[in-house]
Amino acid sequence: MNKQDYRDMWVYIEHEGGAVHPVSLELCCEIRKIADAAGEKLCAVLVGDLPEEELDRIRACGVDRLLRVRGEGLLPFSVDAYTALFTALCEKYRPTAVFVGGTIRGRDFAPRFACRLPTGCTSDATELVYDPKSGDIEFIEPAVGGKMMAVITVPVMRPQVGTIRPGTFKYLPAGPRPCETVEERFDFPPEKIRTAVLGFEPEENDESLNIADAPVIVCVGNAVKADALPKYRALAARLGGKLACTRPVFDRGLLPFKLVIGQSGAVVKPRLLLSFGVSGAVNHVTGITDSEKIVAINKDPDAAIFHYCDYGIVGDMDEVCEAMLAQLGEKV
Repeated sequence: MNKQDYRDMWVYIEHEGGAVHPVSLELCCEIRKIADAAGEKLCAVLVGDLPEEELDRIRACGVDRLLRVRGEGLLPFSVDAYTALFTALCEKYRPTAVFVGGTIRGRDFAPRFACRLPTGCTSDATELVYDPKSGDIEFIEPAVGGKMMAVITVPVMRPQVGTIRPGTFKYLPAGPRPCETVEERFDFPPEKIRTAVLGFEPEENDESLNIADAPVIVCVGNAVKADALPKYRALAARLGGKLACTRPVFDRGLLPFKLVIGQSGAVVKPRLLLSFGVSGAVNHVTGITDSEKIVAINKDPDAAIFHYCDYGIVGDMDEVCEAMLAQLGEKV
């Protein structure tokens, strides 16, 4: 295979209810920079239709080409149809790389079409680096339970495929540029779809579980006691923020999964992060690196979290939390 036969970088545009999923816009902004470094075009792949204002949001990310696909059997989403679609599109257009949001849908079909091509698929990268010498993209992500950072490349096969979790990159539109629209028709026989939508019920919108955009976050680690959670929730509320946790806290059944920060949870970018009883494992830290200010509280002076914070307090997490509440005029 000649890598020179492959050009341009693709971003799959996920959408629902007439709105683009934020991760697709985040990816367009980040891949715009990589495409510039590689001297290639950025192509947004859209299945179905969107309102014009949503198309303008995509173009504002610096997209050079909008590949719009319509056809039978593509909507609603099915992993069978999307796997076949992206396999066919990649065989026809030969992109250098394809980036897919690490959502439930993206994680389902991306490795499947990569396997069919066949090529490699990297999941949950926290950083992307373009190597101008090889033309390869380095997918950097935590490995071995977060104890090390792995650098993964696809040095031989093309396209390079990767899924990226929502919130990993920032939504910073580069601004619109001349963007051509290419129309494609792809029909997938409905009888070949092995799953069926029996019903749909919108997820209950509990705003307290949406921590990705919270300006202040109080994060508790595995040292937290169940009966102490109300005081941390009160501190978060008093500061105008939200409560969050590490994965072990969820595993213990104390808080819901949507409040988990880290490799297996959310990536957050608060102005202030208060970290109580968090050890500082890499798989958690990858979710907080873009925080403007991090204050860590841990009774272990050698805890790894102190290597990542702006201010560190060595002490009992409950006592420090109570002291903060008292300073804010809250009854403990």
